[in-house]
Amino acid sequence: MIIRKMALPRRTFLRGLGATLALPLLDAMVPAFTPIVKTAAKGKSRLGFVYLPNGVAMNDAVNYWTPKGVGTDFEFSPILSPLSPFRDQVTVVSGLNQRNGESLGDGNGEHTRAGASWLNGVHPKKTEGSDIKNGTTADQIAAAQFGKETVLPSIELIASEIDLVLGGQCEGGYSCAYMNTISWRSPTTPLPVENNPSVVFERMFGEGGTKEERLERIKKKRSVLDRVNGDLTRLQQTLGPGDRLRVAEYLESVREIERRVRTAEEQNEASTQPVPDRPVGIPARFDDHVKLLFDLQWLAYQSDLTRVFVLMYGRELNSRPFPEIGINEPHHGMSHHGDNPANILKYSKVNLYHMEQFAYFLDKLRNTPDGDGTLLDNTMLLYGAGFSNPNVHRHINLPLVVAGGGAGTLKGGRHLSYKVSDDVPMTNLLISMLDKSGVEVSQIGDSTGPLSGL
Repeated sequence: MIIRKMALPRRTFLRGLGATLALPLLDAMVPAFTPIVKTAAKGKSRLGFVYLPNGVAMNDAVNYWTPKGVGTDFEFSPILSPLSPFRDQVTVVSGLNQRNGESLGDGNGEHTRAGASWLNGVHPKKTEGSDIKNGTTADQIAAAQFGKETVLPSIELIASEIDLVLGGQCEGGYSCAYMNTISWRSPTTPLPVENNPSVVFERMFGEGGTKEERLERIKKKRSVLDRVNGDLTRLQQTLGPGDRLRVAEYLESVREIERRVRTAEEQNEASTQPVPDRPVGIPARFDDHVKLLFDLQWLAYQSDLTRVFVLMYGRELNSRPFPEIGINEPHHGMSHHGDNPANILKYSKVNLYHMEQFAYFLDKLRNTPDGDGTLLDNTMLLYGAGFSNPNVHRHINLPLVVAGGGAGTLKGGRHLSYKVSDDVPMTNLLISMLDKSGVEVSQIGDSTGPLSGL
């Protein structure tokens, strides 16, 4: 028998007029008779960081976040209950601190420091000017290595408004630059986040980044898939039945997300709301918005466009209400619950709503094949906040969840609880996550070493 199977490169693209579309992992990318650990089908480590502004519903007496029990014998809390279907790939981490988010003599600015220090363990320089200084964040340490093999080193997203003011102060004498992102490429280079799914889609798949270009495409109903049709037809002729089906399903996902982006653009363009500068392509509902951003990242993971992302559910101090779940109070105001049990219970509903969106993303990853496993098997995600009890701006015992299999390096189904009094820095968790993802780093901010037990 003569084997003539030739492997497609993992970095295979469909190209057309102003469009480039990366493909998901296919059987045709695996050389015949080659052990899977030596091929493109071997799991690629991916990292993601999802940030919750304004803390969670907990204080010393009432706690809707922390699970009951430790180790493998634990019970999910009300807020964490949407993670129950993924128990074997979820690790809840309690008791870690982020001391560099505290004042340290700088006075007010708790919300600014909560986000700015979350992924680097560095106390940001207090300034209203251009002389900002923070620390390189864990996502960008990973992006510097993973980005050598992907089209985009990383993607930075936010599911709320964007404050484009980079100078001046937003809180307590701190530059707005610290609050507008949690991702820093270097101590002096904050990375801008994007909230418009249409812009993210074009960044991933082709040209047309301005409002006028996007609206013109709406009128002509052009699809990025239409522009790569020639390459697609030639490719399909070379693939086996299984790969043809996989490509078809992937392209249908691209088309569906493109349809949702276009629908949001059309609705916003037709809106009579007196908000002339409102960006197009952003769904009005929070859950629709964040799911669309998660779906775009899901596509980016599938096609290996990037292996690193951050998603902020919002900026600290944001005042967004959540009428989708019957809550019309502003987010930040609700977080200052006054230690009132009824207020904490109401705030827990916002946290639960947020967690449901994260569970949606986990489900999509778990149901997407990737090499000899799934995308969730080969991904490690950190979900959490820069405050525990937001009523008193507490930077200790942070609410944190690690999800995914980390390409075989992470064991789930556990609640790891550390003593707050031992003052274990959250950056030890970041060091361990990078290490398990194959990124060597000796220190991040105030880290003292890998997190024992992870």
